[in-house]
Amino acid sequence: MTFAMAMETIRVTNLMAGHKVIPTVVCAEGGVPVRDSLGAEFPIDHGLEDIGRDDTIFLCSGANVREVCTPAVLQWVRRGARQGCAIAGLTTGAWIMAEAGLMDELPVTLHWEHRSSFAEKFPDVPLNEYTYVVDNRRYSTAGGTSVIDLILHLVTESEGPELANLVADQLLYTNIRVLQHSARVQVAERIGMRHPKLSEILALMETNLEEPIRPGDLAKTVNISTRQLERLFRRYLSSTPKKYYMDMRLQRAQHLLLQTNMSVTEVAVACGFNAASHFSRLFRQRYGMSPHKLRGEPGNS
Repeated sequence: MTFAMAMETIRVTNLMAGHKVIPTVVCAEGGVPVRDSLGAEFPIDHGLEDIGRDDTIFLCSGANVREVCTPAVLQWVRRGARQGCAIAGLTTGAWIMAEAGLMDELPVTLHWEHRSSFAEKFPDVPLNEYTYVVDNRRYSTAGGTSVIDLILHLVTESEGPELANLVADQLLYTNIRVLQHSARVQVAERIGMRHPKLSEILALMETNLEEPIRPGDLAKTVNISTRQLERLFRRYLSSTPKKYYMDMRLQRAQHLLLQTNMSVTEVAVACGFNAASHFSRLFRQRYGMSPHKLRGEPGNS
């Protein structure tokens, strides 16, 4: 989705301008065709060859970002940075930029599913909640339609707002987001909640996974009784507060196991479990396999 929208926004920009404002070349390691998330092959113009200092590198990656952080890719990105290229990370591309050591003290954003694992992996890289970030010729987007906003921002800077607005109109994209637009989507918003008390409780849960809050304390924080809390979860989520909270913690654990090199014990602690054995038992019940098996590692826990 991100790659297609980036290419289409650039195509429409060049069309509306009447010339190639943004000429593009599609690169991949080895210069071989790449399969997208739907399984279709996309042709590549060439491999990771030399680029000019006036070029911008757009790193487009998805859920498999760790797999594409190869030595060749990281070396190529570092070489581009040394030459003075602007570099943009799309969806999870900021992970590659951070892995290459290009983002110390520079803020980034990326898709919300990868935020917790990114924070664990790169604790010194400031992580914010905007749809896209621009800082010192380093750009990043949070995925989805945010790549349209970033490209329109760059078009505005280089060509002026008139062309950017023409492109937005052609794309039927009438609500251009500014830099400060938050990309963070709370659990309550993702599942369509509209009950303010429940939304507040879910937000508290999501921001307190490492040190879970007891149901009674959650209820007290939002000035309702524990019985009311139980009713809200039964009515809107068909669950109990305890079970829903546990599912959130196990889901975060799954993300950390897939997206970081943290040990099973470290993941357990990061998700509020005091014992790795207890965590592994609950994880197996939830996902039908142990944390080690999820990673394809030997182990009995």
